[in-house]
Amino acid sequence: MSSNASNIIQETQDWLIKAVIGLNLCPFAKAVHVKEQIKYVVSEATTVEQLLEDLAQELEFLAEVSREKTDTTLLIHPEVLGDFLDYNDFLELADQLLEDLDLDGELQIASFHPQYQFAGTDIDDVTNFTNRSPYPTLHLIREDSIDEAVKAFPEAEAIFETNMQTMEKLGTDGWEKLFPKK
Repeated sequence: MSSNASNIIQETQDWLIKAVIGLNLCPFAKAVHVKEQIKYVVSEATTVEQLLEDLAQELEFLAEVSREKTDTTLLIHPEVLGDFLDYNDFLELADQLLEDLDLDGELQIASFHPQYQFAGTDIDDVTNFTNRSPYPTLHLIREDSIDEAVKAFPEAEAIFETNMQTMEKLGTDGWEKLFPKK
């Protein structure tokens, strides 16, 4: 692994620990992090086609590997889809790939991006930060892991609303204290 890839993974892990786990944006993330069941992959793709190849490889890997070894994968792709609108359009291709691989219903893809913006929000709305990662990232998740997590956390549908409240309390200044600009 190149030192650049190591740095990208380290920044992503820092974000995961400080934001996703630290702010409890995903109450399920801590367990897989502590058990070291998250696979971090830095794609060298510079085109959508190359990224789709990497995504297919990682989806197939996750479908085959035991949950105990790898429960989830973060496919980080710093060299492609830096523009959020392009990234958002790509998600349709990613979902189609899931279907083409016959993994729809077994795996799903969540999305994170440095410019993430929920529909109906302003670009600088702090609630967008719940899905803002240091690099464009596709989160590959097992459906059965989600099902188990929801059983353990019966109010899972409230997570989104709780996250919005957390971010509004934290504010942009609080976020910038967590992640000072370099």
